[in-house]
Amino acid sequence: MGYIKTTILMAAMTALFMGVGYLLGGAGGALIALIVAAAMNLFAWWGSAGMVLRMHNARPVPRRDPSGLSDMVADLSQRAGLPMPQVYIIEQAQPNAFATGRGPSDAAVAVTTGLMQQLSREELAGVIAHELAHIRNRDTLIMTITATFAGAITMLANFGMFFGGRREGVGIIGSIAMMLLAPMAAGLVQMAISRTREYAADKAGAEICGHPLWLASALARIQAGASRIDNHAAEANPATAHMFIINPLHAHARDSLFATHPATENRIAELRKLAGAMPGRASARPAPPPPPPRAQGKGGPWG
Repeated sequence: MGYIKTTILMAAMTALFMGVGYLLGGAGGALIALIVAAAMNLFAWWGSAGMVLRMHNARPVPRRDPSGLSDMVADLSQRAGLPMPQVYIIEQAQPNAFATGRGPSDAAVAVTTGLMQQLSREELAGVIAHELAHIRNRDTLIMTITATFAGAITMLANFGMFFGGRREGVGIIGSIAMMLLAPMAAGLVQMAISRTREYAADKAGAEICGHPLWLASALARIQAGASRIDNHAAEANPATAHMFIINPLHAHARDSLFATHPATENRIAELRKLAGAMPGRASARPAPPPPPPRAQGKGGPWG
């Protein structure tokens, strides 16, 4: 169902783009705007992984790191049928995580130090499995395509300020309305797609680790941390907010139109339903391998 919803929303984005292009400049104007927007987004997409990681000052984690994080990612990647992604750590007190990359062959998973310090081993496994689900589902590619259309629609709306009045049937009032409403509509569709993919990644991630309640518990803990701890790098780069497992900018009480993520309460409820539907399989799946013994500091089991 998640892919069906995503397909419908992407079709709506395409229809919106074509409609704005026709009203403002006909097929020629729409084609020019699409080419420019696609070129901009292609540049960002090609280097998106490195760009995002640099924005958040992520540093690579060695394959045999003392925390056991890389071993956990390797184990869960094998369960998910994925090649081992690159693993990064972000010096950030807010517990959070994201995945990036064009696809499974060049993917990366990044977690914050706050996540390592505040979550248990089981909860961390649920988060890693969620991010691996994003990689397996190629959600980064989906969001890049929608970003291309959203950028093109915004560009066309800006063109309408100067050229919209010259087309019969549009006029200056119609141009101003289009300039304001078209980008908003594109943004709403883009956010809706992001929310849809989060639900799908929750389900797939729970199946990868075998324990939906691990992820449910992690989401509750991350939500609590994200609501009280600022993430300055995310605030400086709000366009990356939709990539995190929980919105790093602010908390939403419900699935509002302007939310990049579903309400955490709704996600937890869905995971609990999934856990109730697979109790035998969930209990039969072994836990991820424990990390090497290390001293327990006040930062938590992964601190």
